[in-house]
Amino acid sequence: MSLAANRTPPLAGHPVFTDLPETVFESMSRLARQHGAINLGQGFPDGQGPDDVRAAAARALESVSNQYPPMMGLPSLRTAIAAHYRRHQGLDLDPEREVMVTSGATEALAGALMALVRPGDEVVLFEPMYDAYLPLVRRAGGVPRFVTLKPPHFRIEDAALAAVFSERTRLVLLNNPLNPSATVFGADDLGLLAAFCRRFEAIAICDEVWEHVIFDGRRHLPLMALPGMRERTVKIGSAGKIFSLTGWKVGFVMAAEPLMRVLSRAHQFLTFTTPPNLQEAVAYGLGKDDAYFEGMRADLARSRDRLAAGLSRIGFTVLPSAGTYFLTVDLTGLADDDVAFCERIASEHGVAAIPVSAFYAQGSVRNIARFCFAKADDTLDAAVERLAGLFRAA
Repeated sequence: MSLAANRTPPLAGHPVFTDLPETVFESMSRLARQHGAINLGQGFPDGQGPDDVRAAAARALESVSNQYPPMMGLPSLRTAIAAHYRRHQGLDLDPEREVMVTSGATEALAGALMALVRPGDEVVLFEPMYDAYLPLVRRAGGVPRFVTLKPPHFRIEDAALAAVFSERTRLVLLNNPLNPSATVFGADDLGLLAAFCRRFEAIAICDEVWEHVIFDGRRHLPLMALPGMRERTVKIGSAGKIFSLTGWKVGFVMAAEPLMRVLSRAHQFLTFTTPPNLQEAVAYGLGKDDAYFEGMRADLARSRDRLAAGLSRIGFTVLPSAGTYFLTVDLTGLADDDVAFCERIASEHGVAAIPVSAFYAQGSVRNIARFCFAKADDTLDAAVERLAGLFRAA
């Protein structure tokens, strides 16, 4: 037997992933399970999603082929995506050449970064940020450059952009609305960013999965719609967020044809395609009338207001929440470390939240905790009652 046959195979993977800690979502969810805590940490809603959309998926399972659908997505869904964004955001998209379906928005993000980042390219990231961004950028060979957004308003500033953009900037990755801060960027912020993208010829990857989950009469403005951005923007959406069906993992990618040709090459070697019955159901759902979208937003805004009022009543400083499933609280004067605070309330008061420092690569903000309000009223009320004990004990 050769020496090679006796060798133990190397177990270490790529250092980007082998050196990653457990995600904060898994850590806090495990604490919630251990202590029987109400889990307001992980961001998924109570309920099953719209009955008619789920029924459409069930029908399609029996009536539509369950073999491989086209790699770019079913024509019915791509047509529905183009029509949806024309109606809701005024975008003119060619469904055959500028729209692609992915198995969730995270696959879309991973594929876009793999397709567009060349080793050594600089990628501008806004923190706080979805925790997948940084390892995906690094695995693609990109060099991250951070713009740190500070509470309570999390605004984009000219000086901060000027400090990170250069001739080496290849990509900008923006989440709008922004999880976890629940910020919705408007025309001023986006216009400033667009000007830097044009000046430095940077491509913008826009994670806009929360685009329909916005409140108080706001309307989502896609970066793609701004002057000079149509040909340099990759727009990403999510049926899971639009229909509160987070487990379906159906994402959308929209880009001008030259960009889409490159994006599709990465997608074909990742998931290749997405369950056809779910695609058909999403195509149906995207055509729902305005009453659905208005009602969804109104229901979530009511839950936001219920939790915000309860937390304010017992003593928390609640920061504005303009969109997403989340609101944040300022822990200044209550705790010095958001991780320790979240561990404490899970173990001692039976409520799980997420420390927002987990979304900052540079650890510059440690006084914010995030709660998910997309829950039933009795769940939110019970969480507030448990957290009241924190102030009674103080």
